[in-house]
Amino acid sequence: MLFADVVAASAEVGATRSRTAKIEALARVIAAAGPEDVLPVVAWLSGTLLQGRLGTGWRTLARTVADGAPRASEPSLTVADVTAALDELAGTSGAGSSARRDAVLAALFGRATEPEQRFLVGLITGEVRHGALAGVVTDAVARAAAVPLDTVRRASMLSGSLPETAAAALRGGAEELAGFGLEVLRGVSPMLASPAEDLDSALADLGADVSVEFKLDGARVQVHRAGDDVRVYTRTLRDITGAVPEIVALARELPCESVVLDGESLALTDAGRPRPFQETMSRFGSAEDADGSTALRPYFFDCLHLDGRDLLDEPLSVRLDALQSVAGELRIPALTRPSAEEAAGHLAAALGAGHEGVMVKALDSPYAAGRRGRAWQKVKQTHTLDLVVLGAEWGYGRRTGMLSNLHLGARDPDGGEPIMVGKTFKGLTDALLRWQTEEFPRHERERDEHTVYLRPEIVVEIELDGVQTSRRYPGGVALRFARVLRYRPDKTAEQADTIDAVRALLPG
Repeated sequence: MLFADVVAASAEVGATRSRTAKIEALARVIAAAGPEDVLPVVAWLSGTLLQGRLGTGWRTLARTVADGAPRASEPSLTVADVTAALDELAGTSGAGSSARRDAVLAALFGRATEPEQRFLVGLITGEVRHGALAGVVTDAVARAAAVPLDTVRRASMLSGSLPETAAAALRGGAEELAGFGLEVLRGVSPMLASPAEDLDSALADLGADVSVEFKLDGARVQVHRAGDDVRVYTRTLRDITGAVPEIVALARELPCESVVLDGESLALTDAGRPRPFQETMSRFGSAEDADGSTALRPYFFDCLHLDGRDLLDEPLSVRLDALQSVAGELRIPALTRPSAEEAAGHLAAALGAGHEGVMVKALDSPYAAGRRGRAWQKVKQTHTLDLVVLGAEWGYGRRTGMLSNLHLGARDPDGGEPIMVGKTFKGLTDALLRWQTEEFPRHERERDEHTVYLRPEIVVEIELDGVQTSRRYPGGVALRFARVLRYRPDKTAEQADTIDAVRALLPG
């Protein structure tokens, strides 16, 4: 397949706002890809690279595509050509690697037409923004392979790879996709919760047959064990096993042969109260702090597999029984089928212990890997949203020389650019101001006299009183009394809250 066919499909998708038209355009090019091309084609159309990080930055690319640099007049690059070049870039390291990368890039871009060059820059920098990323591409895979969408979604979540799922769907249809199951030691996309207005509304929505458990201000962890082998993953399925030896040791002591547990990890004070979220997350950066100086304590709330039995499709009540049998002492504090008064008391206890609030979960709900639904609802003391930082304005007065006022965006559920919903500089400490001023230029897209505009890569948790309708912002909604709580290095922009979640907070 010609690389130009993928670029043309991306351009067609970017030129329409119709989700149906996007799916049709993507399905055509996916269906036309040969078996050897499906993996990269689906990855690229999803805005990702099979090779992960390439070690190539904006400055290198700017030199490669500078005015006057060679480019092709007619398409000749194949998908295989581009894949081979990207593989070479990813595998280049050590002495002289910078010069070798420059040579590989020059050769690749010299054979590319101008539209192909633009798409390559977007791929390499993570800036493919044609209004259709993983969610829409998943629909397109189902259309191209003529298999049910739910079947594709489930296989993708269990495999952790949409490209691999697409290849299987085109090769063997629904029958081959049915072969995807939970695999111990391979991360599973986590089930997500929706925000509730308050505890009463969550209980009214889900009824009496619920579990109410502490919502910890920690970092999500998924722990896998098969015999003596243990793997620990973050919510983004990053393997952090080497950085959390205390969690690995606890997993090896559990009374089982194989297990997959979902939970949170916390750094605690000597008094047993949660340390700041940033202290927990600092352990996930590398294994350098793995000497126990900031020990992590895991708290589990779900069991997805136990001793050869997959539990994803079992109701939560069954999964909680399994969790109690294997890790009862490590469970998050929870009440089963509490009265309204007992649930309110549990919320007060969670807040009193320094936690965020409670989770209310339907006991008949299966584990919907990778999905955010109403079966799990989070109740906090105030409204919070995880939003994308779109830019920051230069401060004035005592903040002169600092990047201060943040431009905030909600995720477009159809994969387009984040949708701006407000600004804030409240809650920014001097330390955060210094960090922003140093960090934000590394994510810079462009700037003008007043503002540095960022690539949509940084997620920040915002506390707010509510939202209101607004003509000022494109989503028709604006934040009220927003302030910064913390940055969320554990989340990607694809995991930020959607514009629909923001609109759901409108009064009435």
